[in-house]
Amino acid sequence: MTDTRPVALVWLRNALRVDDNPVLQAALDGGFRPVPVYVHAPGDAGRWPMGAAQRAWLHRSLAALDARLRGLGSGLVLRSGRAQAVIERLVAESGAVAVYGDRRVEPAWRALDQRLDAALARSGVRLEMRQAALLFEPDAESVRTGQGTPYRVFTPFWKTLRRQWPQDRPLPAPTSLPPLPALATGTLADLDLAPRTAWDTGFWEHWEPGGAGAHELLDAFVEGAAGAYDAQRDLPDRIGTSRMSPHLHLGEISPRQILARLADARWNARQKAGIEAYERELAWREFSHHLLWHFPHMQEEDFNPRFARFAWAEPAPQVLEAWRHGRTGIPIVDAGMRELWACGWMHNRVRLIVGSVLTKNLRQHWLAGARWFWDTLVDADLANNSQNWQWIGGTGADAAPYFRIFNPVTQSERFDPHGRYIRQWMPELAALPGKAIHAPWTQPALLARYAPAYPKTPVVDLAESREAALDAFRALR
Repeated sequence: MTDTRPVALVWLRNALRVDDNPVLQAALDGGFRPVPVYVHAPGDAGRWPMGAAQRAWLHRSLAALDARLRGLGSGLVLRSGRAQAVIERLVAESGAVAVYGDRRVEPAWRALDQRLDAALARSGVRLEMRQAALLFEPDAESVRTGQGTPYRVFTPFWKTLRRQWPQDRPLPAPTSLPPLPALATGTLADLDLAPRTAWDTGFWEHWEPGGAGAHELLDAFVEGAAGAYDAQRDLPDRIGTSRMSPHLHLGEISPRQILARLADARWNARQKAGIEAYERELAWREFSHHLLWHFPHMQEEDFNPRFARFAWAEPAPQVLEAWRHGRTGIPIVDAGMRELWACGWMHNRVRLIVGSVLTKNLRQHWLAGARWFWDTLVDADLANNSQNWQWIGGTGADAAPYFRIFNPVTQSERFDPHGRYIRQWMPELAALPGKAIHAPWTQPALLARYAPAYPKTPVVDLAESREAALDAFRALR
């Protein structure tokens, strides 16, 4: 039987899933024949086009989504180019009378949506955007202070969210979808996302992009680490976190699906503390997006304008190279940077440590770290990346106090006391005994004997650089 429903494009950006997809569901509820579309549009991303690690992930994620859609009778139309021109061309090719898309908070994409809305309206085609990545609309009146202004501090933001924490169930996936109309679907190769050399091979020992991989990882978290999340999330030598960030960023799973899975499990009183700690981290993600929506300058400028006068050190290319490639001579930092290089991800506690060393001890501008993470993280998200780097650098909203300068040695001794994380990612240090693993430069004889190729001293004196950073911060007061 011929499907006589009018066509609507379902433009998926960071909502690469079928389950709990309000964009797809809105098109179906509107009585339309949905045509799922992904447009690779790096030229529309402003100064933040997708980094290399995330493009490698996206290549596999789109393949997984296309397979899922084909299993339901549809498929995924793949195009590349400037999004407005591509969408307008697809409207003409398909005869679509509406376009449904997922709303994004990044300034460049918001500006694109406004231009596209106006262009489509002139042709009598309506554009409808749905929030598919967050639990709350970042501009919602219900997520503002009592004075009606955006939040700048997390704790009252979290209290506000907690009072209206979602309890509704995720949207079910459709049982079938209509076939695509006769138009060129494109291929993944056309998007040129996959690396031309296999530098990403190690990633896929740790990750399975796509919805199935996301739900498998969520199940493992619920059945394993979730109940002790508050106690173990800071320990990098074990799987104590959910590792859901790359799946959440591209929308392979929704935060509402995560909350529903947690709600369906049985927890004792002790475990409930772990679950609440995890939900608080989901709220931090909401906070980052809330901030970027209301303060778009934070993607590249200090949130706190006082820091325009801060005495950052001159760019130091050799030092930055040592930091990027895990050759600082500080084992916990080098282990984190090696983990990042090997699998496109880094444990959050270690992210704080390497960020503190870069922005406080080396006093390099936080953007130097944000740019490197943007290119190397599979979970690179502009809101999270900008907010997190400004937090650790002291320049952001609700930022770490200026005097909070993590000592990487004491952090290493506290959170990786047996050196298991360091030994995993720094095999050249594996033979170092006892506490020497945390600060090998303090025991030069052992370092020369067991790890002669490792730097004999760190790239910076930790005590002296700490005092210099404190002096620079005090100058702003």
